[in-house]
This record gives sequence, structure tokens and C-alpha cells, in this order.
Amino acid sequence: MAPDDLGHVTALAASVHPDYPEDTDIFAERLRLAPDGCLSLLLDGQFGGYLISHPWRGLLSPPLNTLLGSLPAPAERWYIHDLVVAPQGRGRGYAQMAIDRAEQAARMAGLGILTLTSTRHALQFWARQGFTPEAISAEEQAILASYDPQACLLSRPVG
Repeated sequence: MAPDDLGHVTALAASVHPDYPEDTDIFAERLRLAPDGCLSLLLDGQFGGYLISHPWRGLLSPPLNTLLGSLPAPAERWYIHDLVVAPQGRGRGYAQMAIDRAEQAARMAGLGILTLTSTRHALQFWARQGFTPEAISAEEQAILASYDPQACLLSRPVG
């Protein structure tokens, strides 16, 4: 991903996730902090998807539309902030390729766990990818509730 892609990322995020708005500054910060975890997908020369991911620590999700400031050090897991494939690219294996790239970044960082916050709309997709719910604290439950009532913190070992 390049900084020039951020307008496309924000527009695609808004069209695919209208209930979970995030400012361009959020995506720009993640790209600056973890460029190896941020990828763009081109489909027939058009912007068709993205992966935003980064090192993380603990079982508290970053709150929606919140800047991190910095990455935790030391990290203990790799966090998938967002993965979107535009409708015209779905069913072609691009999401799996993005997850594979997140795993590769995690391995390069010496991290053995992938973690993410799933909204209610994506729970089945992530379950098919081998992600399972984490035991969470009351503090994490409050963060998840800011996404939606069924949001869930999920993890899986890096393959």
C-alpha cells in the first residue's frame, strides 16, 4: 500500500462498512506504523481491496476510529485491523491471500498469533478461516459493544 491509496481505502471502507466509519487518518497511521502489514489489491487496474494489519499486544481491541500513537513494544500478536475485497473481487481467493500475507508479516516479526475484531457481519467468514473467540474482559466487552452487539475478539495461531 502507498499513501496515494488511502483515499481509495477510505472510500471502499465507507461503502463496505457503512456502520463502522473510520477516518483516513486511522488508515494513514497504520500504514506509517506498519507498512509491511498494509496491502492494496488492484483488480483490472482498479483499486479492489486492502489489508490493514500491525503488531499488537494483549486482548484489548483498538477502539474503532482511534489513533494508536505508537505500536506496543514488545508485541505478542499480529492484529488484522481490516480486510476488504470489493464485491467484484470476492470468491477469487484474494481474502485468503491477504490473510496469508498477514501471517507472513507475523512470522517475520516473530509473532505466533493472529487476532482481530470481527463485526457481526463477518463472524462466519472468520470462523471458516480458523479464528475462534478469545476470553475477554469487561473492558474489552465495552470496546466490542462500540462496534456492534455481536462483535467478537477472535484469534488463531499463525500457520
